[in-house]
Amino acid sequence: MEPDQPTPSVPVQPDLPRPEDVTWEQVLSETKNVAFPGLRVKVQPADKTLVNLDTIVYTDQAEVTSTTVTLLGFPVVVEATPMSYTWRFGDGTTVTTESPGKPYPAKEITHKYLKRASVSITLTTNYAARFNVDGTGWQYIAGTVPITGPATPLQVQEAVPVLVDPPN
Repeated sequence: MEPDQPTPSVPVQPDLPRPEDVTWEQVLSETKNVAFPGLRVKVQPADKTLVNLDTIVYTDQAEVTSTTVTLLGFPVVVEATPMSYTWRFGDGTTVTTESPGKPYPAKEITHKYLKRASVSITLTTNYAARFNVDGTGWQYIAGTVPITGPATPLQVQEAVPVLVDPPN
């Protein structure tokens, strides 16, 4: 009898990744800070405003962004389109618009503060998203990706009328 011969082992070929293996969660994790920018609120008048004055808010960075990353060895193009904007004025008031607003004289998005305060205004941009793995076609994401930008501080002051007797 011959001694048992070891069976030669056949190397197992690992399953190679395919473009369809790339998930939205992976894409979002890799691109959240690049493709989905947190937009900054601009305020007019800047830094300070008055009680009962129309304070204008807007952002001028609202545009479609596109970036490419590599996931599982495949190039992935990600596109983010701002769809709506949720403004939090720091006094409990929240407004959602489809517009990023415009600077003076437009007065497209305004807010009146009713009392003196130090507030912080934030803007959450709700992005529609899609991605394309290695040219296989666009995959659209259900819903939106909400990204809140940095807070913009604002001092709300009250003007006090002063009677004067001007010299004649």
